[in-house]
Amino acid sequence: MPFNSFCEYADTKPRKTPTWFARNEDRPLAFFTGIWTTWHGRRGTKANPVEGEHQLFGFLTTDANAEVGAIHPKAMPVILTQPDQVDAWLTLPVTEALQMQKALPDGALKIVARGEKEDSGLPDLAMAEPRLLYAPALFDQIRVVLELRFD
Repeated sequence: MPFNSFCEYADTKPRKTPTWFARNEDRPLAFFTGIWTTWHGRRGTKANPVEGEHQLFGFLTTDANAEVGAIHPKAMPVILTQPDQVDAWLTLPVTEALQMQKALPDGALKIVARGEKEDSGLPDLAMAEPRLLYAPALFDQIRVVLELRFD
Protein backbone atom coordinates (compact mmCIF):
# COMPACT_ATOMS: atom_id res chain seq x y z
CA MET A 1 0.00 0.00 0.00
CA PRO A 2 1.74 3.21 -1.11
CA PHE A 3 2.01 6.15 1.29
CA ASN A 4 4.16 9.21 1.86
CA SER A 5 3.48 9.80 5.58
CA PHE A 6 1.55 8.12 8.38
CA CYS A 7 0.21 9.12 11.76
CA GLU A 8 0.48 7.78 15.30
CA TYR A 9 -1.09 9.52 18.29
CA ALA A 10 1.12 10.77 21.14
CA ASP A 11 -0.50 10.21 24.53
CA THR A 12 -0.71 13.88 25.53
CA LYS A 13 -3.27 15.50 27.81
CA PRO A 14 -6.00 16.64 27.59
CA ARG A 15 -6.14 15.21 24.04
CA LYS A 16 -3.89 12.88 22.10
CA THR A 17 -1.68 14.65 19.53
CA PRO A 18 -1.42 13.36 15.94
CA THR A 19 2.24 12.84 15.06
CA TRP A 20 3.15 12.38 11.39
CA PHE A 21 6.12 10.26 10.26
CA ALA A 22 7.83 10.11 6.86
CA ARG A 23 11.21 9.12 5.49
CA ASN A 24 12.19 12.81 5.36
CA GLU A 25 10.64 16.27 4.99
CA ASP A 26 10.08 15.70 1.24
CA ARG A 27 7.86 12.72 2.13
CA PRO A 28 9.06 10.32 -0.59
CA LEU A 29 6.93 7.36 -1.54
CA ALA A 30 7.18 4.19 0.56
CA PHE A 31 4.96 1.13 0.97
CA PHE A 32 3.21 -0.61 3.85
CA THR A 33 3.24 -4.39 3.57
CA GLY A 34 -0.14 -6.04 3.57
CA ILE A 35 -1.77 -9.38 3.10
CA TRP A 36 -4.98 -10.17 1.28
CA THR A 37 -7.10 -13.29 1.32
CA THR A 38 -10.59 -14.54 0.62
CA TRP A 39 -12.44 -15.78 3.70
CA HIS A 40 -15.78 -17.57 3.96
CA GLY A 41 -17.85 -17.05 7.07
CA ARG A 42 -19.95 -14.57 9.02
CA ARG A 43 -18.96 -10.91 9.44
CA GLY A 44 -20.83 -7.92 10.74
CA THR A 45 -22.82 -7.37 13.87
CA LYS A 46 -24.96 -9.91 15.68
CA ALA A 47 -28.00 -7.92 14.59
CA ASN A 48 -26.89 -7.74 10.96
CA PRO A 49 -24.54 -10.64 10.12
CA VAL A 50 -23.28 -11.03 6.58
CA GLU A 51 -22.67 -14.63 5.52
CA GLY A 52 -20.54 -15.59 2.54
CA GLU A 53 -17.28 -14.78 0.85
CA HIS A 54 -15.34 -11.76 2.11
CA GLN A 55 -12.17 -10.12 0.78
CA LEU A 56 -9.90 -9.33 3.74
CA PHE A 57 -6.84 -7.09 3.83
CA GLY A 58 -4.54 -6.20 6.67
CA PHE A 59 -1.29 -4.32 7.25
CA LEU A 60 1.62 -6.09 8.89
CA THR A 61 3.20 -4.56 11.98
CA THR A 62 6.40 -5.17 13.89
CA ASP A 63 8.25 -3.83 16.93
CA ALA A 64 8.63 -0.05 16.80
CA ASN A 65 11.94 1.56 15.91
CA ALA A 66 13.31 4.46 18.00
CA GLU A 67 11.36 7.26 16.28
CA VAL A 68 7.95 5.58 16.24
CA GLY A 69 8.56 3.91 19.61
CA ALA A 70 8.93 7.29 21.31
CA ILE A 71 5.31 8.04 20.34
CA HIS A 72 3.75 4.57 19.97
CA PRO A 73 5.93 1.99 21.74
CA LYS A 74 3.72 -1.01 20.98
CA ALA A 75 4.30 -1.43 17.23
CA MET A 76 4.81 0.19 13.84
CA PRO A 77 3.84 -0.78 10.29
CA VAL A 78 6.27 -2.83 8.22
CA ILE A 79 7.61 -0.37 5.63
CA LEU A 80 9.37 -0.99 2.32
CA THR A 81 11.47 1.84 0.88
CA GLN A 82 13.31 0.31 -2.09
CA PRO A 83 12.00 -1.01 -5.44
CA ASP A 84 13.71 -4.39 -4.96
CA GLN A 85 11.96 -4.78 -1.58
CA VAL A 86 8.56 -4.11 -3.15
CA ASP A 87 9.30 -6.60 -5.93
CA ALA A 88 10.43 -9.23 -3.40
CA TRP A 89 7.32 -8.69 -1.24
CA LEU A 90 5.06 -9.21 -4.24
CA THR A 91 6.85 -12.20 -5.75
CA LEU A 92 8.55 -14.29 -3.06
CA PRO A 93 6.88 -17.35 -1.56
CA VAL A 94 4.92 -16.40 1.57
CA THR A 95 7.37 -17.90 4.06
CA GLU A 96 10.24 -15.92 2.51
CA ALA A 97 8.27 -12.69 2.16
CA LEU A 98 7.26 -12.79 5.82
CA GLN A 99 10.96 -12.69 6.76
CA MET A 100 10.75 -9.02 5.69
CA GLN A 101 8.52 -8.27 8.69
CA LYS A 102 11.05 -6.02 10.46
CA ALA A 103 11.18 -2.45 11.68
CA LEU A 104 13.01 0.17 9.67
CA PRO A 105 16.40 0.94 11.21
CA ASP A 106 16.53 3.69 13.83
CA GLY A 107 16.94 7.02 12.05
CA ALA A 108 15.07 5.92 8.90
CA LEU A 109 11.95 7.95 9.78
CA LYS A 110 11.48 11.55 10.84
CA ILE A 111 8.61 13.36 12.54
CA VAL A 112 7.43 15.73 9.80
CA ALA A 113 4.38 17.27 11.49
CA ARG A 114 2.46 17.38 14.76
CA GLY A 115 -1.17 18.25 15.28
CA GLU A 116 -4.23 18.02 13.08
CA LYS A 117 -3.68 17.40 9.38
CA GLU A 118 -4.07 20.48 7.20
CA ASP A 119 -4.54 20.35 3.45
CA SER A 120 -4.53 24.08 2.77
CA GLY A 121 -3.49 25.04 -0.72
CA LEU A 122 -4.67 21.79 -2.29
CA PRO A 123 -7.23 21.87 -5.11
CA ASP A 124 -10.89 21.18 -4.37
CA LEU A 125 -10.85 17.39 -4.65
CA ALA A 126 -14.64 17.22 -4.88
CA MET A 127 -14.36 18.72 -8.37
CA ALA A 128 -11.18 16.91 -9.44
CA GLU A 129 -11.15 14.35 -12.22
CA PRO A 130 -10.03 10.93 -11.00
CA ARG A 131 -6.67 9.85 -12.40
CA LEU A 132 -3.86 7.45 -11.68
CA LEU A 133 -0.56 8.90 -10.56
CA TYR A 134 2.71 7.38 -11.72
CA ALA A 135 6.17 8.06 -10.32
CA PRO A 136 8.61 6.76 -12.97
CA ALA A 137 11.62 8.40 -11.34
CA LEU A 138 11.04 6.43 -8.14
CA PHE A 139 10.20 2.94 -9.38
CA ASP A 140 10.59 1.41 -12.79
CA GLN A 141 7.28 -0.37 -12.29
CA ILE A 142 4.37 0.15 -9.96
CA ARG A 143 2.40 -3.01 -9.48
CA VAL A 144 -1.33 -2.36 -9.29
CA VAL A 145 -2.33 -5.65 -7.73
CA LEU A 146 -0.86 -5.98 -4.24
CA GLU A 147 -1.79 -9.44 -3.16
CA LEU A 148 -0.17 -12.29 -1.37
CA ARG A 149 -2.02 -15.55 -1.72
CA PHE A 150 -2.08 -18.14 1.02
CA ASP A 151 -2.15 -21.71 -0.21
